[in-house]
Amino acid sequence: MANERLRVLEEVEKDIAVVLQCAGNIVLELSKDKHNASHLDRQLVQFQTSISRVENELGAQIRYLTQVATGQPHEGSTYSTRKDCQMSLNRAEYAKVKLGELGRTCEAMLEQQQQQI
Repeated sequence: MANERLRVLEEVEKDIAVVLQCAGNIVLELSKDKHNASHLDRQLVQFQTSISRVENELGAQIRYLTQVATGQPHEGSTYSTRKDCQMSLNRAEYAKVKLGELGRTCEAMLEQQQQQI
């Protein structure tokens, strides 16, 4: 899963390089006195295609990271389970303390009753 995400990000990086190269080629062609319209069109189509792929993939990565960051369960995550376990341990410790207090209170009351008899 993580390797796939890294591979996708590497592809995005390559697409960004293509975008920059196409933009440079377009600017270079436009700076000429007589520019080649078909070359400009090809560069523009490649630019738009690459930009679209970058937007889609980065959007998917951001959605994934948003899920992970908000603690929603997702494939491969143990955060939610660890959090639930820690909360259960905290509740058990709290219950233990309260039962100890209750036990001491009961013992004190029994001692008072025995002293009155």
